[in-house]
Amino acid sequence: MRQILINSLLVLCFSCSVTAEVTTLDLPNIGDSTGGILSPEFERRLGQAFLSQIRKQADIISDQEINSYIQSIGYRLVSQSDNNTQQFTFFIINGALINAFAAPGGIVGINSGVILNSDSESELAGVIAHEIAHVTQKHMARSVEMSQKMSIPRLAAMLGAILVATQNPDAGQAALLAVQGAAAQAQINFTRSNEEEADRIGIQLLARSDFNPRGMTSFFEKLQKNSRYFSQAPEFLRTHPLTTRRIADARARAETYPILHEYDESKSFHLIKAKLVVKNYENPEDAVGFFSDELAKAQDKKSVDIYRYGYVIALTAAGQYEPAREHIRVLLANDKENITYLLAAADIEVEQGNYDAAFNIFSAAEKIYPDYRPLILNYANALLKGRQPYLARDKLRHYGKFHTPDITYYDYLARAEAEAGNPIESSMANAEYYFLTGETRVAIEQLKHLLGQTRPGPDYYQTERIRAKLAYLRQELKIEQDLKLTK
Repeated sequence: MRQILINSLLVLCFSCSVTAEVTTLDLPNIGDSTGGILSPEFERRLGQAFLSQIRKQADIISDQEINSYIQSIGYRLVSQSDNNTQQFTFFIINGALINAFAAPGGIVGINSGVILNSDSESELAGVIAHEIAHVTQKHMARSVEMSQKMSIPRLAAMLGAILVATQNPDAGQAALLAVQGAAAQAQINFTRSNEEEADRIGIQLLARSDFNPRGMTSFFEKLQKNSRYFSQAPEFLRTHPLTTRRIADARARAETYPILHEYDESKSFHLIKAKLVVKNYENPEDAVGFFSDELAKAQDKKSVDIYRYGYVIALTAAGQYEPAREHIRVLLANDKENITYLLAAADIEVEQGNYDAAFNIFSAAEKIYPDYRPLILNYANALLKGRQPYLARDKLRHYGKFHTPDITYYDYLARAEAEAGNPIESSMANAEYYFLTGETRVAIEQLKHLLGQTRPGPDYYQTERIRAKLAYLRQELKIEQDLKLTK
């Protein structure tokens, strides 16, 4: 069973064995001309179903600032791709294992262990660029052979179960058995050329994006070197097999780019990494001790600031608010408009229940960063905790007019509308939430119920909005049914 999980993981990682094993994956025929290639619409829909399964089964980090950071790195790389029409979703799974994967529909997941083991932003970007290349080069569509043996909902659930297995093998085995009903083996043959192409395109993306193109190879070399001291190689090496020749080829390709005096790497990498270090500790007090020791040993200002910030996050997590407040003041004294420091300062007040103080910090920060998503969502969440649903609602509504809403946005909006006494608007936001989580039929039923509701019932304008949304969702459901994503 363990071997089944490892082999099946190839579905997620788009990885390749240099021995080019012959493998297969059962997928339904969706009627394209060859009967053997995934259509872009099919990939997108499968990606949505897969992401829905991941949200249910994996510990996805919900921190808004961390999410915004990984999205910024991902889309900075995607923007330099020759095939940048593909929509991507980047997220981080809370897991110390060093692994990353790409799935159909532009889904790219990175374990927090990748960031924790990266020494620079270019190394992290190298891993992400490699996964992006697997997607843009259509390695899944070129490798998967279609059949009628497995429905797409079962496939998406199976992929989610395999992902769980990369974090918790015992839980993954149970989930996979529950989904499959038997130990059916699912594998994909990814050729050596696919991995080498992902290396080549990834290095190109790094250079075009002003990252160090040597970041990818330095991360791979470090993993390969360190793996010699462990009985079992890191998960990334098992799902992305490396050879001395392949690393040498990638290094030679990276060396064709000139070495720059400075690359466009942000300070945010080290601050995000510090925050993830705190999350990696089961006991916040241990994180406090770690950052206290590192701060005492730090020599240069850059290191002092990074470790002091980590110390602030650890102290806050441990409920030691006054020392956390003292240290964030030191950071802000030297960099008063740093949004990461401002959010940390506000979080201290929110955690201690000092909502007015938190609102003052958020309000001042909003004047400097009026469109920064983590700020707006954290501010709205604080307003909800501080029993200010009307202000939270207004802030969210304004943000939604000019930006693409996501699941967290609709989650907060539904709460704000309900607590502000607007059950119709709350239910409409809930329907949007269900749709984005892959529950199209539930979203339709929610809106149909609203149309028949009388106490309170929707007004004329709400009725028209509901009808328009219903028409759109029914069309989406029909597409899902045609692709056999749902019954």
